[in-house]
Amino acid sequence: MSRGEMTENVAYKRASSEGDEKVDWKKIKAERKESKKRIKESKLIQQLEKQQQQQEEEADKAKRTDLQQTKGRQYTVTVALPGSVMDNAQSTELRTYLAGQIARACGVFCIDEIVVFDEHGEDVRSVEGEFTGVKKKGQACIQLARILQFLECPQYLRKSFFPKHQDLQYAGLLNPLDSPHHMRIDEESEYREGVVLDRPSRPGKGSFVNCGMWKEVQIDKQLQPGLRVTVHLNKNQNNESRIYKGVVVAPHVPRSQGGLYWGYSVRLASGLSTVFTECPYKEGYDLTIGTSEKGCNIDQASIKPFKHLLVVFGGLQGLEASVDADQNLDVTDPSLLFDLYLNTCPSQGSRTIRTEEAILISMAGLRQKISIAFAISS
Repeated sequence: MSRGEMTENVAYKRASSEGDEKVDWKKIKAERKESKKRIKESKLIQQLEKQQQQQEEEADKAKRTDLQQTKGRQYTVTVALPGSVMDNAQSTELRTYLAGQIARACGVFCIDEIVVFDEHGEDVRSVEGEFTGVKKKGQACIQLARILQFLECPQYLRKSFFPKHQDLQYAGLLNPLDSPHHMRIDEESEYREGVVLDRPSRPGKGSFVNCGMWKEVQIDKQLQPGLRVTVHLNKNQNNESRIYKGVVVAPHVPRSQGGLYWGYSVRLASGLSTVFTECPYKEGYDLTIGTSEKGCNIDQASIKPFKHLLVVFGGLQGLEASVDADQNLDVTDPSLLFDLYLNTCPSQGSRTIRTEEAILISMAGLRQKISIAFAISS
């Protein structure tokens, strides 16, 4: 029974009981009509408030989605240098420390790829296999690449991928990269690096992965044991379960979607020319920069937005020696190979700048220019 009908019945009973009083039906109907009107308005107001709340929630969700999309870094930066820089060190320990300096410099400036190219015709392409270990001379590219890979790998995975080797004799003494993907055991993160375990799982279920946590992670795919994988952990985990859940993603996803620096990859090149021709990106390097004291002043240079940047450093004799050593190059002037040929430390106070120093100086000078280029483009 509606509120109006209740009012009408009360009035009717009151009129019946009193007998002599006349019932004012017009007034009762007006009150009943007004009551219905107020109820209708109240429902309408509630409905409008609900719609407004839904619109605000959708707007917040769209804003969060936009932030997630823009949060990632879509471009990459590659550094290339000759392995002969290792020959500038006088002992096994110093050669190892030099490689550690290069790794630290690249980690600090969020380098995504390091290319070690050969100047001596060794035609190195892989660090796989057994070698004679670190020496004062020889196999510099392989040594440098192996130490760079070792330092980039999270500590909890190193035993799985780096058996005892003479090249890594002193690598444990080097300063750690401490990059975002070098997680502590109890550290919470959306992404983690892991190794696929040789452990059976139920049919239709994915492999188990060691991600350096208290519990193992079961992924969505069956993969070959021993593979290094990037795992995106589920947001809602069952704390009472014996395992965590996650999915395997491409190694670039933490960078391109999460906005995290996720370490660098290492590539060996048989010469300066193959640094360009064996580029792992389909589009190639769309902006290339060579560094030399004979280049243009970096302070007067500007760069355009890019997808994949390549910065090349010379060895002890500069990029001229790298060009002369590569039989696939017909040019004698290194500046012809690059979009920009820059002197990143004009008016230097030393006759020479070591390559590990040049990386720090050059990337510090380019960092602000990169930021400006992408700030303008956005």
